[in-house]
Amino acid sequence: MSLVEAPAAAPARRGAATARLLRSELRLVFGRLRNLVLLAGLAAVPLLIGTVLLVTQDTPVAGQGPPFLDRVTGNGLFLVLAALVSCLPFLLPLCVAIVAGDAVAGEAATGTLRYLLVVPVSRTRLLLVKAVAVLAFAGAAVAAIAVTGLIAGAAFFGVGDVTLLSGDTVPLADGLLRALGVVAYVALSLTGLVAVGLFFSTLTEVPVAAMASTVVVAIVSGVLDALPQLSAVHPWLLTHHWLDLGEFLRLQVDVSVLLAGLAVQAAWVAIFGTLAWSRFTTADVSS
Repeated sequence: MSLVEAPAAAPARRGAATARLLRSELRLVFGRLRNLVLLAGLAAVPLLIGTVLLVTQDTPVAGQGPPFLDRVTGNGLFLVLAALVSCLPFLLPLCVAIVAGDAVAGEAATGTLRYLLVVPVSRTRLLLVKAVAVLAFAGAAVAAIAVTGLIAGAAFFGVGDVTLLSGDTVPLADGLLRALGVVAYVALSLTGLVAVGLFFSTLTEVPVAAMASTVVVAIVSGVLDALPQLSAVHPWLLTHHWLDLGEFLRLQVDVSVLLAGLAVQAAWVAIFGTLAWSRFTTADVSS
């Protein structure tokens, strides 16, 4: 190999190593029985909600519950929204926290982390690969709820033109696009939690501690968000903008509201992603 070819070959080898590492990490995340059970449990939520609504639709308690639940029996598409809103406060964050908290701490606990560091990929790229894998799981978790909700909603109640919060009606195709926007927004709203989980995962060799700490951050954020005395800090809390997904059910979607929520997630990603990178790239990995 000539001296001219050598510099070009090195980035190619690093890129190939990163791609192999990403494929391996994705297989690890989606091949682990625990994670598959989590996805199956999330997918079962809209099926359970739909079954309950089907059985109780002619009773006095019909339609009572989380937002959008009263609209499901009239249009099965709303089962997607009702299921996502039901899972957002705790179940979705819990599942994402389990996978994020295990990303680095799990490898350290089993002693495989030092072998990963032998791969010709920098620690920065290794952390990025793990972040991408956890984000892929978060996206899959949201998609599992949405797809099952759409199928169950269509089977139980049928789907048709969508009546928005304003009372206006839009065609089913428009409704499906809005539902897709909700799914994307919810998935992106979990990016801050992923960054928090990765940070805690770099601090310990006990995965459960990282998982619990991540869940606590989400819960504390929700508690603080419920205190009107702290209204000044509400817009910057991790969970404050999660339910802004309702914007997609307005005739004119206020994009600025959605962008504000995503900007907060970007800030959390920047802060805790930097902390995770700083810790991971300087930590002494001996086990």
